[in-house]
Amino acid sequence: MKAKPTKLPEVLLLEPRVFGDKRGFFFESYNKIAFAAATDIQAEFVQDNHSCSARHVLRGLHYQIRQPQGKLVRVVAGEVFDVAVDLRRSSPSLGQWVGCHLSAENKCQLWVPEGFAHGFLVLSECAEFLYKTTDYYAPEYERCIRWDDPDLAIDWPLEGAPLVSLKDQAGVAFKEAELF
Repeated sequence: MKAKPTKLPEVLLLEPRVFGDKRGFFFESYNKIAFAAATDIQAEFVQDNHSCSARHVLRGLHYQIRQPQGKLVRVVAGEVFDVAVDLRRSSPSLGQWVGCHLSAENKCQLWVPEGFAHGFLVLSECAEFLYKTTDYYAPEYERCIRWDDPDLAIDWPLEGAPLVSLKDQAGVAFKEAELF
């Protein structure tokens, strides 16, 4: 596994070592020792989540203000544009975002640390999205920032209006968001 820093150095793009031939492929999607060696992060994952979304679905930008979750995210079918936004008051990159293409084809993963909001846009007909979290889902602490916040100015690769849940439509502006 190779870990590459993104423009937000705490957010890491992870490239697995893939063994493939005409029969198919094999790779370790997660190995605690290899993850720690590649990232210098000692994460303990407590929950795995799996979602399936149709083309143009946009989920996010989500975070938990208490019980914050580090997330190790990947796509096992289809393709998404995955986004992390820095919400740490003490960070020089507060309010900055990074976006990466994750797909079943590239098999890359993204490490989104605690203190970041997260969201994704489905680019394929559908996408199955898996992620490990370092803390449990706590709906009472869940928060959402609008995906189209003008201060964040995320350059989503949109083709028309995205499909957004009512919860995500009710997200707050970045200027009004609770920060870490």
